[in-house]
Amino acid sequence: MAEEKRIEDELSYAILLAEQVRSAVDEAKSFKSECNQVGKHVDTIVEKLRAQVRSAQSFYERPIQRIVAEVCKNLERTLTLVRKCKRRNIFRRVFTIISATDFRKAIILLEASVGDMKWLSSILDSNNDNSGIVITLPPIASNDPILAWVWSSISSIHMGPLPEKIEAANQLASLAHDNDRNKQIIVEEGGVPLFLRLLSETTSPDAQIAAATLLYHLSNDKERVGTIVDQFGVCVIVKVLADSPMRVQTWVARLVARMAECNPIAQDDFARENAIRPLVTLLSFETFTGDQKSLVGKQSIHSLVQINQDLDKKPLTDSKNNHHYRPYVSSFSSFHHSEGSSKGGSNHRRERENAMPEVKHELKISCAEALWMLARGSVLNSKRITDTKGLLCLAKLVENGEGELQFNCLMTIKEITSAAEYNADLRRAAFKANSPAAKAVVDQLLRVIKELDSPKLQVPAIRSIGSLARTFPARETRVVGPLVAHLSNRSQEVAAEAAIALGKFATPENFLCDAHSKAIIEFNGVPPLMRLLRGNEREQLHGLVLLCYLALHAGNSEALEQARVLNALEGVDPKMLAQFPDLKELVSKAVYHINLYHAGPHSQRLLYVP
Repeated sequence: MAEEKRIEDELSYAILLAEQVRSAVDEAKSFKSECNQVGKHVDTIVEKLRAQVRSAQSFYERPIQRIVAEVCKNLERTLTLVRKCKRRNIFRRVFTIISATDFRKAIILLEASVGDMKWLSSILDSNNDNSGIVITLPPIASNDPILAWVWSSISSIHMGPLPEKIEAANQLASLAHDNDRNKQIIVEEGGVPLFLRLLSETTSPDAQIAAATLLYHLSNDKERVGTIVDQFGVCVIVKVLADSPMRVQTWVARLVARMAECNPIAQDDFARENAIRPLVTLLSFETFTGDQKSLVGKQSIHSLVQINQDLDKKPLTDSKNNHHYRPYVSSFSSFHHSEGSSKGGSNHRRERENAMPEVKHELKISCAEALWMLARGSVLNSKRITDTKGLLCLAKLVENGEGELQFNCLMTIKEITSAAEYNADLRRAAFKANSPAAKAVVDQLLRVIKELDSPKLQVPAIRSIGSLARTFPARETRVVGPLVAHLSNRSQEVAAEAAIALGKFATPENFLCDAHSKAIIEFNGVPPLMRLLRGNEREQLHGLVLLCYLALHAGNSEALEQARVLNALEGVDPKMLAQFPDLKELVSKAVYHINLYHAGPHSQRLLYVP
């Protein structure tokens, strides 16, 4: 109401100025011909302003504000000029200099204002008679045509019929694609609330897709995502995600992923609005069959009830941001409702069942990416995913999926395991030794590491295993062997990641570091480690750290003496030690341990031949 009142006040002030100019024209005693031209233009402006007053409450306000402000500025300048044409005493006339040039300049400005007002009227008329999007340029936008196109398109979305709204949204999406300046103009000109309203147009999937696509293109910047969040966009987006046709859900899931990637506030808000639940539900569609489906369903329903019980007791804490939240997690009954108890949801289930495989695949890709971005760097969101059937679903898609879907699922697992590495509660809850979900995840990670020849997939799998190093008992040596094998991988990135992962098994922070260190040596890990020291800086660094851990926890091993590890440690480049002070201390400790166990006539030092 305050905004509408302000628009009406601006229009009223412009009309008052125009009437004052009209009165000054009638009182003019000199330059009457020029003043008459001014009067004609002012009459046109007044007529258009009064028309805007009658329609301002239902019109898109941004161009009115800009154009009326420019009109007022031109009218004020004209009023000052015309008032000088009144009869005055000789003294005033001598010192008041007016020329025809001044009037020509004023008339040019008034003509521009007339053109701007006519353009506003054409926008209103086109929306009233459904004549389509106006593509003409007002004088105010002559130096920036994009501004006029944005105004015209947003106006059509605001007031036009549904087909015109869809066309306008697609036109804005085209303008926003790969052009950050255009994106900023669209947001600054107040389009976001209208796009969210169009996204809620449940009667038209095409309108929802057009809106979601446009919002997706706008959401590659933290501030623009913040604008969407401030307009309560997260709530709208989650609602559409939960109950829409598949092709709409695909674009909305992409939008969730991009917003969560660019803005941590959006990431948290999506979790509070419980976006994870519909994402996991969509991702698991037709993923499980038979007994698997029944088992997973029971587990997920139980987990949702448990979440609500936990939330009633205390708020969750995100250790990354040290914030407390009480998310709006749906109850047991709403879970059943969201699964399609309504007529609309039932229709969407039938539509999903009859959809083309390509459409289903694209939806899963988008949902997996959204879960990845929601889990990234967030312990709280990772816990939410593991509290549903998310882990089992991700493991199954890593097993049966391919391409981008498989990659997105692996990256989601990587983020969850990374959160679990630094959060003992999540690690104990989600990756218990007797957990079917945890076992399925580990099995698929090891399969990717051992059987696939793709560094793009092997790297996140290796990182995930490394993050879970503290969850494996000493007897679980099946995870160490594949990692040791990749120390000799021809890909330097894979080899370095294998060294990093093994380092998490052998670090003193791992309670079973002695047993794991011996297992690494038993799998013949020392020779490839020695070769790693001749690689690039990253390989050298992590290879050296792992070698030191082995010396600390298995220093009495003959494999270390046979490989002349002491010589390698003593010959470390001083520049590297100076660059990493902690490494210097670690190397010194490793040298001491090896000398302690292997001092004597057969020590490496005596075997060393310069």
